[in-house]
Amino acid sequence: MAVFAFYAAVALCRWSKLATATAAAALVVALSLPLLLPFGGSSSASAIRGAAAQELDDEAEFSYLRDAGNGPSRWGAVRREWAACSVGRLQSPIGLSDTVAALVDTPAGRRMVRSYRPAAASLVNRGHDVMVRFNSNPGGVVIDGVPYRLRQMHWHSPSEHSVNGRRYALELHMLHQSDGGGGAGGRYVVVAQLYKFSRTRRDRTIHRLERYIRRVGRRRNHEVLIDEVVDPRQPVSRSNVYYRYTGSFTTPPCTEGVTWVVGHQVRRVTRRQVRLLRDAVDDGARRNARPLQEANGRVVSFYYTTPAHGRGSTGD
Repeated sequence: MAVFAFYAAVALCRWSKLATATAAAALVVALSLPLLLPFGGSSSASAIRGAAAQELDDEAEFSYLRDAGNGPSRWGAVRREWAACSVGRLQSPIGLSDTVAALVDTPAGRRMVRSYRPAAASLVNRGHDVMVRFNSNPGGVVIDGVPYRLRQMHWHSPSEHSVNGRRYALELHMLHQSDGGGGAGGRYVVVAQLYKFSRTRRDRTIHRLERYIRRVGRRRNHEVLIDEVVDPRQPVSRSNVYYRYTGSFTTPPCTEGVTWVVGHQVRRVTRRQVRLLRDAVDDGARRNARPLQEANGRVVSFYYTTPAHGRGSTGD
């Protein structure tokens, strides 16, 4: 009887360790998935499956240093699932130009519709950037009749896209995801906002987040809850003039089929604010802008609205 009890105890111990390991693995997987809720607010299996294709929340395996073995020109060789970074034909960022873009005069009914609202959020240091992760519904955009919900936003310095040969001081990316297959442009939309330096005009969103950026600074994977709601309407221009094209994420895995909307109006940011963002991340990501990629014959559309179709706001 004592022998039986001994072996039973050993079996129970092994089962307990296995269960603990399994539970721990499940917890790691669950924590690694970004918050993916559809536009209406409930979870869905399709949203969870899309998590793997999104930009990496944390990745120490790539660098922005040009000469590094894991620098931008070598991202596609670091991991097999990152191959698109090297061989993809629809990569981002690209150079934008007023002279070669296809003009699209958009009546009011066909404009990109923004419906953002203040929402709870946290700030995450991903090592290669600082990201605002929304924890409640911040709204989103509707493009070609398809709703895309805002998931997160982050900054790149200098800007990743260039306009008429010029790269700007800073670029904000607002990542949106559709609740399903999306439209012709795919499941993801990134709304990008460019910034130029100003001596006096600071960006209001970065200013309000400054103390949180300092708290996560130089602390990879560190996340802090923002005590106040974040308003996605503040950091982007309300102008209805923008560039649009099909591209990719600008960080591994460089997933393609992303609809890019790059605002034509440039906002302002101080050098101190850009330095704050740069000082918060890893040394190899202080200048976290991917080099320009080949357009490969892609059509870039320039959307605008004539007075006959209604006047869009030009607030900056």
